[in-house]
This record gives sequence, structure tokens and C-alpha cells, in this order.
Amino acid sequence: MLADAPRMQAYTAALRRAVRPGSVVLDLGCGPGVFALLACDLGARRVYAVEPDNVIELAREAAKANGFADRIEFFQKMSTEVELPERADVIVSDLRGVLPWYQQHIPSIVDARDRLLAPNGILVPRSDILWAAIVEAPQRYLELTDPWQAHGFDLSAATRVVTNTWRKTRIEPHELLVQPSCWAKLDYANIPGPNVRAEISWRAARAGTAHGIAVWFDSMLIDDIQLSNAPGAPESIYGQGLFPFSEAVAINKGDRINVALSAAFVNNDYVWRWETDFFEGQTVVPKTSFRQSTFFGVPLSPSQLRKRAHTFAPAVNDDGSVVQFVLSHMNGKNSVESIASNLVKEFPFRFRHVDEAFDVVTQISEKYSV
Repeated sequence: MLADAPRMQAYTAALRRAVRPGSVVLDLGCGPGVFALLACDLGARRVYAVEPDNVIELAREAAKANGFADRIEFFQKMSTEVELPERADVIVSDLRGVLPWYQQHIPSIVDARDRLLAPNGILVPRSDILWAAIVEAPQRYLELTDPWQAHGFDLSAATRVVTNTWRKTRIEPHELLVQPSCWAKLDYANIPGPNVRAEISWRAARAGTAHGIAVWFDSMLIDDIQLSNAPGAPESIYGQGLFPFSEAVAINKGDRINVALSAAFVNNDYVWRWETDFFEGQTVVPKTSFRQSTFFGVPLSPSQLRKRAHTFAPAVNDDGSVVQFVLSHMNGKNSVESIASNLVKEFPFRFRHVDEAFDVVTQISEKYSV
């Protein structure tokens, strides 16, 4: 991300516009801390840098190396768990992936905006506009489907899985079969929640073969400073998203394509759905329809599906018993070494050596201890 010149130039210009001498800045998902350093260099009085990953240690070292350690306070945790001694004049973040609906990006922005941003404070980015288009991308489509059509076996089940999974790709402008349509707008100052649903309709601008829906964003960082991952824009780390169709579909100029595209935030990530109808010319009955979802892009065994039922009565398995035992001994008095020794005694058939138990205890401790 640091090597992405268009991204870094845009964010640098935005921070130069937003940060004033004496500003309080929150760097949300600071990574190695470059935005925090830049805010200090621009005169910020105080910078709060939040990052749950261990990369925050690089940010701490960078703060010391550049003489800003006394002005940057670091929090290694999720931003939703952070309490600040004061509200920020500026919140800067780049938590999106290829699309803004990525993991906990939007819930984190909403929480930080409501709890941690000063009245009349500035959010960077300010807004995102999302675009979509039907594309003819045979090479990208074959990369998904071709491996499952070889070797003389019926692997159609795998084809169904991969075509219910969207992915990052690179789309060229000449691969668009329709004029791009705006399908969503995110105003981060007002967005209420993490979900999105939109219906889009196009007329084919030319004949071709439709392989999927390409999606991308234009981001307004501040005022007139923008960042885009549109086809034809300077290549960036984001790329574009491709929602493939279950099958390639031949279309003629003037054919109508309707899409309902949605994302629902479930278990800290998104379930995407794209429902597509193809109509020839002016007809009202679709010639081809697809109903796709990333829910179907994850192979689930009958036993896994059974465990998701509302009526399922769960019982702790062997792994859960190990976790329960370790957690019950994490009382602030027992050392990791002593818990590991007791774990071997409690589960002698599970752990042959104390080193194996030690690895398990440290993993659980890293996740659940304070």
C-alpha cells in the first residue's frame, strides 16, 4: 500500500488540506504509521494511532526514529474498543479493500465518527461513489472456470463454487459491454449501517459475451482530492471487483440486463448476492437468469449446515474442552508454563509433550488475555 503512488499522493494531499497546526488526529488502522507521521509533520498537536495487528510495532519504531514519539499515542486494539482522552479534529483511514464493504470497515467508521470525532471534525475519506458495469473478460473468467473443465472428470460442483465467489481483478475499459452505472453512494458523515442493496439496469452498448459484473469506487478524500480504482485509472493496489456469472452469456446491442446487488454484514464479514436477468431486445421475459451468493461460494458439509440450524443443541467437542480448560486457568495467577503442564495432565492423549500444550496455551492467551 505504501508503494501505491496514486494512493499515497492522494492521501498526502488530503492530509495537507485537513490537518492544521494544533490538530488532534486519529489514524484508524495505522499500519506502519505513515499517516500518523505525516500528521505530526503537518503540525498535529496529538495523534492517536490505532491498529490491532503487530505491524503497530513498526509504527512505534518509526515514531521514535522521526522524533514524534512524544506526540503519537498507540493503541493495539480494535478502534471500537478504544477510548480517547479527547475527540479528534481529523480521522483518517483506509480500511476498505477492493470495495468499501470489507470486514469491519464501515462499522468501525460509524463507531469512530459517533464516539471519537469532534463536532465539525473531518473524515478522510469523506465519501465513496460505487460504479458497476457488465464486462466481457474471457481471460479472467477462464482463470476461474477452466481448471475445473479438464482431466476428463465432472467437476461442475467446483465450478458452481468459484462462480459464487467474487474476486479482485483488473478490467480494461474496452472490456465494458455497457455504460457504467452508479449503484451506491457512501457519505461517511451520515451512513447509518454496514449493509447495501441496489438494483441496476443497463442496455448493452455493443454485442459480446457477458462474463460478470465489474465494480469499483471513486473516493472523495476531501474537497476536490479524489482516488479511484476505475478501469483505465492509474493502476492501484485496489484493482476492481469481479462478480462472475454462473455461465457466460451472449448478448446483442440493446439487450437489457437487470442486476440486484447486495451485501449483508454477517459475523464480521459480508455475504454478497448478485441476481441477474438477461432480456433480449424489448422482451419482458428473461432469456437467462442467475441467482448467486458468496454463501454458495463456501463448500459446507451437511454436518456444518446442521450446526447452523436454529434448533441445533450444541455440545462442546474436544477442542472446545481444551479451550475451556485453558480459559478457566487464566486467572492472572497461573503462568502460561504452569497452565501448559496442567493441560498435558488433563489431556494426556491429546498432548504428547508440554511444548505442544505450550503452543496452544500461548495462542489462546494472545487472543483472550489482558
